[in-house]
Amino acid sequence: MQRILSTDLAAHEKQTVTVAGWVHRRRLLKSVAFLIVRDAAGLSQVVVTDEGVRAQLEELTEETVVEVTATVTANAAAPAGVELTEPSLRRLSGAVPVPLPFELHRPALSATLATQLDHAALALRHPSRALALRASAAATAGFRAALDRQRFVEIHTPKIVGTATESGANVFALDYFGRSAYLAQSPQFYKQLMVGVFERVYEVGPVFRAEPHDTSRHLAQYTSLDAELGFIADHRDVMALLTTVVAGMTEAVAERTGLAVPEVPAEIPSVHFADALRLVGAAPDEPDLAPAHERELGEWARREHGSEFVFVTGYPMAKRPFYTHPQPSDPRWSNSFDLLFRGLELVTGGQRLHRHEDYLAVAPQPETIAGYLDGFRYGMPPHGGFAIGLERFVARLTGAANVREVTAFPRDVGRVGP
Repeated sequence: MQRILSTDLAAHEKQTVTVAGWVHRRRLLKSVAFLIVRDAAGLSQVVVTDEGVRAQLEELTEETVVEVTATVTANAAAPAGVELTEPSLRRLSGAVPVPLPFELHRPALSATLATQLDHAALALRHPSRALALRASAAATAGFRAALDRQRFVEIHTPKIVGTATESGANVFALDYFGRSAYLAQSPQFYKQLMVGVFERVYEVGPVFRAEPHDTSRHLAQYTSLDAELGFIADHRDVMALLTTVVAGMTEAVAERTGLAVPEVPAEIPSVHFADALRLVGAAPDEPDLAPAHERELGEWARREHGSEFVFVTGYPMAKRPFYTHPQPSDPRWSNSFDLLFRGLELVTGGQRLHRHEDYLAVAPQPETIAGYLDGFRYGMPPHGGFAIGLERFVARLTGAANVREVTAFPRDVGRVGP
């Protein structure tokens, strides 16, 4: 008999069906026993009255994998309004170690985050942790769909590179057949070059940052959602695209997971970096925004504009990578931006340089990135792009306090396993 999922049971009332999954919980009462089976879709309630089946049930531990064949019976109090009666039971896996490090049937995991990460294979089965991963999958699907609709082409770029993308610091070095190489900090160089091929490209992939930060917002490996497009006027075209993409991502999360998501305004409020410093009471010569400043700007956007999102534009050129296009009216500032979501930097983007001679004037050690610079010798249109940190987006969306809560197997300054 073909297995069905828990969410399909209501369509099979009075029929004999087979479900399979994990023992989520047992309740052994005097005259009846209940088995809750968990599968990828949800929970099924099995009612056990037969003494032989009850004896089998009493030998099972939580998380044992079982198969149940039974009759679907209406019961408004049961999950999805039906339960399984007159079951036969078959164990599909061996005995599970007891006790478990934590109980999965509780509404919330009581274990510390460190304990959850140490036992990730088990912790990720909890509905709250699994929901966050579903939200990540939905957000990624929404990202792809929004860009596919605008004739972007998905690309896949190397993660082993011969030089650092952003700078010579914060890279993971490795021995590449006797030569020096690095794990890619971003696909930046490659996605720019691919604008010369397809005009509009995107990539979903891992990036690596050897930053010794042990904070709730940093990972040594995270998933970056990158996009780059050609024939733009300036960074505002990139911001408009990003607004559409973020709206598509939130809509996909709501549709696929049922999570409540914030509204993305048709035009996200924007503030220039110099004005942002005044708003938060920072010194006018501050080169960057501190996390406290980002939180204050998030509160300002919510209060003044009713928006959970706010763009900060025109960051100082001194704080942006060499390929960033300066602001034409005042080259101290850049045609770049960050998108803050609920007071946290989520996206960095902007307009890039596109003329070969401009790169030769500003590129550090141009001989080390000759392959990258060659692309501009052959002609590149005005272009720009952005990169979204997936884990930060999902953490903010779900209200998680730490990006590790929404990452399956996080890598940070102190963790390289499991």
